[in-house]
Amino acid sequence: MSEDTMTIREMCDAYDVTPRTLRFYESKELLFPIREGQKRLFTKRDRARLKLILRGKRFGFSLEEIRQLLDLYDMGDQQATQMQRTYQVAQHRLKDMEEQRDELNEAIHDLREQLKWGEQFIADLQDHKDAAQ
Repeated sequence: MSEDTMTIREMCDAYDVTPRTLRFYESKELLFPIREGQKRLFTKRDRARLKLILRGKRFGFSLEEIRQLLDLYDMGDQQATQMQRTYQVAQHRLKDMEEQRDELNEAIHDLREQLKWGEQFIADLQDHKDAAQ
């Protein structure tokens, strides 16, 4: 192995992913390791792409969105198109995440109110039971 490539095991250890994950990303044309028989060697470019894939997944981008954004790297415009499109997708994703957060906050508030009601109901039942004894 040269300093420029990593084996599948080294990639797994370095990026906390499984071999299955790397093979899956390869099958989805997100990574393009060098094949030497059964052996896969990942280049610096693969490592950079994997970092972006993992970041995109963390932010909730679909694999198809990630693949399309990665494919824009080779447009020959110093990544201007890639950066503009990534910015647009990220803005949309942030809006979606904020809406999900707001919906979750509302559901949490509603559940807390229901729990307060249930707590009072149970206490009233206990008081009624104690008074009857």
